[in-house]
Amino acid sequence: MKGSYTEASFDGQIAELALIREDKRNAMSDGLLAEIEAFYADLPRDVRVVILHGRGGHFCSGLDLAEHVSRSAEAGVYHSRNWHRVMDMIQFGGPVTVSAMTGAVIGGGLEMATATHVRIAEPSVIFQLPEGRRGIFVGGGATVRVGRIIGPDRMTEMMLTGRKYNAEEGLRLGLTHYAVGEGEALPMARKLAAKIAENAPMSNYFMVQALARIGDMPRADGLFTESLAAALVQTTPDAEEGLKAFLEKREPKFR
Repeated sequence: MKGSYTEASFDGQIAELALIREDKRNAMSDGLLAEIEAFYADLPRDVRVVILHGRGGHFCSGLDLAEHVSRSAEAGVYHSRNWHRVMDMIQFGGPVTVSAMTGAVIGGGLEMATATHVRIAEPSVIFQLPEGRRGIFVGGGATVRVGRIIGPDRMTEMMLTGRKYNAEEGLRLGLTHYAVGEGEALPMARKLAAKIAENAPMSNYFMVQALARIGDMPRADGLFTESLAAALVQTTPDAEEGLKAFLEKREPKFR
């Protein structure tokens, strides 16, 4: 299924979304954002894992500055909040998203990457937040998502200087979970997606929904929420199957 800016494919419990604005290094436009939103909004219920990647050697080079227009403060808030809403669809929409990253992972591209749950980077990857060097400020969620990964102090320096991090540096900082060889990101993403799709669906759901939120909570609230999540997940048939399979020394067969 191909749109103007993306191409989607489906294989059972796994879906792939490719960004195909190759001539723009997959820069984020309103049209591209709308297609990402439509993809996540219309996912079949049986899809458990999404693989997100960019064609043409780049993941996403951030906001398409050629489409940047002068906005009032009011319009700017609404535009930023729309980005937040779509990034939340990626992070909290239900399915797990694995990103296979190449080339530019810059600005809004990094904001989108950090909304995904498993990130894989090839040697060509460049992580950067250049907004400060362009006279603008991040508006797609970086202060929360990137800031929580690398810390506000390091993010401040990153934005002030336009500093670039490569895949190995990104691995040490937590911007990616895996640093792999050239041409290996998408195959690894497919392998991990198949593994994740085999997990019990409610376990996956609570890992996606609860862990990031608990990280934002005070300690006591987080522990209480953990108890609720554990109690709910342990009442599912898959929990019974998982424990039974462990005792019988076999692989579980989840729904």
